[in-house]
Amino acid sequence: MTSTVPVPVVRTADGHALQAVLLDMDGTLVDTEGFWWEIEEEVFRELGHRLEESWRDVVVGGPMSRSATFLIEATGAAIGLAELSVLLNERFEARIADQVPLMPGAERLLSELARHNVPTALVSASHRRVIDRVLLALGRDRFTMTVAGDEVARTKPHPDPYLLAASTLGAHPSRCAVIEDTATGVAAAEAAGCRVVAIPSVGHIEAAPGRTIVRSLEEVDLPFLRSLISPLN
Repeated sequence: MTSTVPVPVVRTADGHALQAVLLDMDGTLVDTEGFWWEIEEEVFRELGHRLEESWRDVVVGGPMSRSATFLIEATGAAIGLAELSVLLNERFEARIADQVPLMPGAERLLSELARHNVPTALVSASHRRVIDRVLLALGRDRFTMTVAGDEVARTKPHPDPYLLAASTLGAHPSRCAVIEDTATGVAAAEAAGCRVVAIPSVGHIEAAPGRTIVRSLEEVDLPFLRSLISPLN
């Protein structure tokens, strides 16, 4: 976990009920969900196995340990979890070495949140080494703090990463807006008690009470996020 501020922030400076915005990375801010699947297909093809397209929904959005374990068991590939995890991370880092494609609306939203001094956290199931590489494109200074999947005992779909982010920012989870692109991430954020904006990238996300589904980050701005949180009494 890293932080760019020395002390927690209690609430936004202008007193709005929204206290923090917590954002997923792959498929939400950067257009990389497809990269992971392509790399997984490539690696397992080299191991002599073909991945089934239906497995994509199983592995998307989750921690490396879960995705890699599932694929090893599903294919029977002769490779260990540790070796596969390193291989996948190295291939991903090589894939984004030249350019990390941002999702439409990501640059504008991050700039708007920074301009209004909204406490913002990047909360990802990816490992720290991957997050740090992506932050070179996103801008580390755009985030008050970041949480990686290998820095918590239980990552998504468990609520731990979002609870940690809210606590570090001094925000109540119910006063946090989370932006996610997968059912796994949505489950984690809702289990933490946050308000969720879902932007499905790979796989379907069902409508549910208290859950807002939009087509793109281009539909999301600060007034919209503020409108999701009940006014302070």
